[in-house]
Amino acid sequence: MAAPSKTTACYEGANFLRQRLVLSTLSGKQLKIRNIRHRDNEPGLRDYEAGLLRLLDKLTNGSIIEVNESGTSLHYVPGMLIGGKLEHDCSLQRGIGYFLELLISLAPFCKHPVNAVLRGVTNDPVDPSVDCLRHGCLPVLKRFLGDDEGLELKALKRGLKPSGGGEVVFRCPIKMKLRPIHLLDSGKVKRVRGLAFAARVAPALANRLVDAAKGVLLRHLPDVYIYTEHCRGPQGGNSPGFGLVLSAETTDGCFFCAEGCSPPQGSGSSPCVPEELGEHVAQQLLRQIFTSGCVDSDNQWCAALLMALGPGDLARIQTGALSSYSVHYLRHIRDFLRVRFRIESKRKEDDDDDGEEMQKGGEQLVLSCIGVGFQNLSKTLI
Repeated sequence: MAAPSKTTACYEGANFLRQRLVLSTLSGKQLKIRNIRHRDNEPGLRDYEAGLLRLLDKLTNGSIIEVNESGTSLHYVPGMLIGGKLEHDCSLQRGIGYFLELLISLAPFCKHPVNAVLRGVTNDPVDPSVDCLRHGCLPVLKRFLGDDEGLELKALKRGLKPSGGGEVVFRCPIKMKLRPIHLLDSGKVKRVRGLAFAARVAPALANRLVDAAKGVLLRHLPDVYIYTEHCRGPQGGNSPGFGLVLSAETTDGCFFCAEGCSPPQGSGSSPCVPEELGEHVAQQLLRQIFTSGCVDSDNQWCAALLMALGPGDLARIQTGALSSYSVHYLRHIRDFLRVRFRIESKRKEDDDDDGEEMQKGGEQLVLSCIGVGFQNLSKTLI
């Protein structure tokens, strides 16, 4: 529950720590969180949450982060976003995607362009992978930035749980202000691309993933191409595994992503068969295309945040059903930025060549808001 104070936001519990830290840094409001897992057998912040605070400290200058001895209370006073070159060893408890969400949200508003090297787990079943963020989240960010010059995210090494060993490079330019968007039509899917990787296992597993996924997708679309990547030695990290990432692109430049990977070694889970994983990811992509609007469910938060930070003009975007994570993000945006979204229901329909109505997906929502006109005052004017 947010406090009524205009300069401090107070919450309880460890949920949605990334959202609160990002919005506290952008709004300049202090953040106080208490009773962090105070009833657990191991109370306080986890290692990956402490690592997230260290990454935020590297990204900013003048921030004050105070944690009590038991780790159940946090007080954060935001500083200035500096950016520049930084390196960070991410906790192996979570994937690198957990830390990249914070970087993607804050990097455009830093004083210097961000050039970050992150090491840890690149693919795991919980957090979005580096490939999924590159094909799903960065195109959303590009629409608000206006161009993708200097925007890059690539995996130099694969790393899977439990031992990690992956390495990722993220580069992002700085912008003085964002562009408003009106994105109400996703268009039709024109092609599907993907990547099947195998790290420290037989290369044939990647080929089996490709065959299974294409067996599902080719029934709906002829333009399907999936690359294979076999990682050996240091390029494959410290743990064996395999996985698949699929991305669908529409005629209007919208992207939908789906992914899956094998269970971590030693997790006790049942063995994963490549054919089943390939079919599951392909079916998941088809569900994303059917249920999503102009942005898939995993990247709704990015569009909502950038719309709220945009200029004082009306911004609109069409999405599918909001995920639980996105709903809480909208609530935190209301608490920190005082921006409220208007959500309208819209059924997505179109006409085919014969003039008959053709159903294009499920129920859709239109999100609209007036941005706060956030500006990066650190960017030099020319």
